Amino acid sequence: MRKQKGFSLIELLIVVAIILIIAAIAIPNLMRARMAANESGAAAAIRTINTAQYQYQSKFLNTMGYAGSLTALGSPAGAACAPDPAGLAGDCDFDTVLTSGIKGGYTYTTGVTANAGLNVGYQVAAAPTVINQTGSKWFCSFQDAVVRGATAVITPATCTGVVTPL
Repeated sequence: MRKQKGFSLIELLIVVAIILIIAAIAIPNLMRARMAANESGAAAAIRTINTAQYQYQSKFLNTMGYAGSLTALGSPAGAACAPDPAGLAGDCDFDTVLTSGIKGGYTYTTGVTANAGLNVGYQVAAAPTVINQTGSKWFCSFQDAVVRGATAVITPATCTGVVTPL
C-alpha cells in the first residue's frame, strides 16, 4: 500500500454538509436583519418626508400649501440641485432615490387634501416592495407628522389617527 496525501471523498462530503448546515442557520437570520434595517429606513424616510412637507408648506403657504408629489419635494436627477422657485419640480429637500418613490425595499406614495385650490393636508405611505422579503410592516403619516406603522396594508387614503403611532 502506498501512503496517500490529501482528503478522502467522505471527509470532503462531511465538510460540505457542515457548511450547508451553518448556512441554513445563518441565512434566515440575515434576511430578518435586512428586513429590520429596511423597516427602520422606511420609518426614517417618512420622517424626512414630513420635514420636507413642512418646509415646503411654509415656503408656499399662500400659493400651494403642501406638496402634491415626491417630485415637488425632492431632488431632480442630475449632478446639482437648484430649488424650483415655482415649487413644482424639486425643492431639493431629499435625495433623488427617495424622489423616485422606491428606496431600501419600500415604495412610497403620497396624496393631498385640497380645498379651494390649496393643498391643506397631505398623506404619505410606505409599503414593502416584496412583502415578507423586503419588509413586513407598512408605515404612513399625514399632516400631524406622527409616523404610524401596521402589519396590514396602509395606503395614503387609509392613514388616519386610528393607525398605531410608532
